[in-house]
Formats: sequence, C-alpha cells, structure tokens
Amino acid sequence: MYKIGELSKVLSVSTDTLRYYEKNGLLTPSGRSDSGYRLYNENDLRCMQFIIRAKSIGFSLNEIKELLSINIDKQDHSCGEVKSLTEQKLAQVEAKILELTRFKDSLRLLSEACCGGEEAAVHCSILSALENVDDSFNRVS
Repeated sequence: MYKIGELSKVLSVSTDTLRYYEKNGLLTPSGRSDSGYRLYNENDLRCMQFIIRAKSIGFSLNEIKELLSINIDKQDHSCGEVKSLTEQKLAQVEAKILELTRFKDSLRLLSEACCGGEEAAVHCSILSALENVDDSFNRVS
C-alpha cells in the first residue's frame, strides 16, 4: 500500500495531481489508514499509469473516464469502441493542426509585410491589416 506522497513519488506527479484525478472520479483510494491517510494499492498505481499515458497523448478527462470504464470491463466492450474513441481524438488533433497552420500562415504573412522599423506605428502594416476587414490577410485564414 502507498500513501499519497509515496504514490506521487513513484509516478513522478504531485499529490495535487492525484487529488485532482480523485476529485474528478478517475482515481479512488483503496482505503484509509487509521490516521486518515489515503492508501493506494498496485491496481491504483496501474490505473494512474494508464491515466498519465492517456493524458500524455491528448485524451481529455472525459475520454480517459470512458477508456478506463472500457479497460475495467473489457469483456463487455469491443476493440472497435476503443478505436472509434481514438479516431475521434485523432480527427480533433488533425483539425487543430489545420487551424494552427492557418494561424501560422496568417502570422507569417503579417510579419513579412511589416518593415519592423523604428518609425511610428501610424503606418504599421500589421495594424492596418487587422483593422481592414477586406484585406488580403483575411483570405489566408
């Protein structure tokens, strides 16, 4: 059995992180010591490792809850369900990459159009582009 501080060291996370996952229903201590400390067992350790790995590749708390639920009751779920969740997350990530690429392209265009000199910003091309609704910059995004 691990106390919360011991488990946090094994996992290289803070005790606040463990409390956060507990508060959000992803982790439940196996018990409490006589003095009231949270106690975790090897299953709790494996559960947190699962949560940390899922979080590190971008799954949200709700998605992790769903994955944990499937992982706990594998017999009543299919690989297809897990793949579907993963493909949904992949589609979200790909959409975000496209959006960020548009942001980058627009920012690059703005930056390249500006001289960046010491003169007053009265004639700044970046500010002008942001003020102008019908500017060519808007066609990039």
